[in-house]
Amino acid sequence: MPSRLKNSPPARGRPPGARSFDANVASAFGSIVREDRLAAGISQETLAHFADVERSYLGRIERGESQPTLFVVLKICSALGSDSGSVVSRVEDFMRRGNRSALSKSK
Repeated sequence: MPSRLKNSPPARGRPPGARSFDANVASAFGSIVREDRLAAGISQETLAHFADVERSYLGRIERGESQPTLFVVLKICSALGSDSGSVVSRVEDFMRRGNRSALSKSK
């Protein structure tokens, strides 16, 4: 395992060759976040501020281009005032059904 220089910052992102990105999961989660954000009537910038993430990163998440870590998922759900478990359940429903019907919020 290569070591980093004493004063260099830690590497960010997935290591080269990592295969943990799943476009279907990323797209499902992003669609649900976007729907919830729009239903709450807030902008990407406002949600990003509340979740303490960059607006451009939130945009990539909503477009399904980035797959957030669990920590970021929890921060986004909290900023939306949503229960993270119910959001994850909606992502699972979306994946099972393979359609957008799971995007409807069920309480």
